[in-house]
Amino acid sequence: MLNQTIGKIKPLDQDAMDAVQDRQNNLTKPAGSLGRLEEVSIQLAGIFRDPMPKIKNKVIITMAGDHGVATAGVSAYPQEVTSQMVLNFLKGGAAINALAGHVGARITVVDMGVAFEFEPHPDLVDKKIAKGTQNMLEGPAMTREQAEAAVMAGIQVVTVEIEKGLDIVGTGDMGIGNTTSSAVIAAVLTGEHPSKIAGRGTGVDDEGFARKINAIDTALSINKPDPKDGLDILAKVGGFEIGGLIGVILGAAAYNKAVMVDGFTSTAAAMIAVSMAPEVKSYLISAHRSQEYGHQLMLEWLGLDPIIDLNFRLGEGTGAALGISIAEAACKVLSEMATFAEAGVSSKEE
Repeated sequence: MLNQTIGKIKPLDQDAMDAVQDRQNNLTKPAGSLGRLEEVSIQLAGIFRDPMPKIKNKVIITMAGDHGVATAGVSAYPQEVTSQMVLNFLKGGAAINALAGHVGARITVVDMGVAFEFEPHPDLVDKKIAKGTQNMLEGPAMTREQAEAAVMAGIQVVTVEIEKGLDIVGTGDMGIGNTTSSAVIAAVLTGEHPSKIAGRGTGVDDEGFARKINAIDTALSINKPDPKDGLDILAKVGGFEIGGLIGVILGAAAYNKAVMVDGFTSTAAAMIAVSMAPEVKSYLISAHRSQEYGHQLMLEWLGLDPIIDLNFRLGEGTGAALGISIAEAACKVLSEMATFAEAGVSSKEE
């Protein structure tokens, strides 16, 4: 299933993109004057294979999982916050609930590996691989089989959402300790020293930040992830929710759907997805620049320029929700503005 999904990811439709570029050049404005909105509309046309792209069905997939490394004091919050926040998502009380509602997106909450047994809930998708990963400071976070199962679970989740109706998917995460895991992933793939990648995550103090840097160094030296093998990276230093997001990204691209990438942890997942299937990069839109220290380096590695910068460092899919709103605006500008000829306005050439 994984290889079949990767095999379906094709280059964007150049004819559709050329048609949008031509229309943008003839809308009643100076060419290029709407900047990123124009660029996003062109990219969406290539993804959807449609010279008049539209966004109607918007979904945020927020995946949750616990990390064994949380026991090393790398977070300002205790591990049980992961399960408590999942329950908050289901009650509608989190930031992502407010922002998803604001942009008209539905939320899919997925238990990929929370160290808690939830009661069955109609709005919670159960894809639990295990009750949290192992402590990557003592060895691999998971087995390779678990890593592949997590990615495949993500593909399954997004496929179900596509069947319900999905044009664009925003990636979201919840997991105490996952910025440490994400920083290790980024260090592996960029080759940068952990001190240039790691941030303060949930807001750890100086001592906690020092523990975090040390934990990243230790995880790298003990596990030696192979930067040329995405599943090896995920298995050794990743998280179940990160694996699920990798699957969401790959699955969405395979079905010609756009992916709005949230912040630090979502970007780490995107990096592994691109390492596994380079063509997937064309389907990614970076929603925002996280306040996490190394996020810019990660974006540069991916070759992505974020749409907004609001000093976010929350996750959940919050930045992705706002990014989806901008992508929708890009489509509306393309379809609802008149051309010079349609409006009877003299163009520059005239």
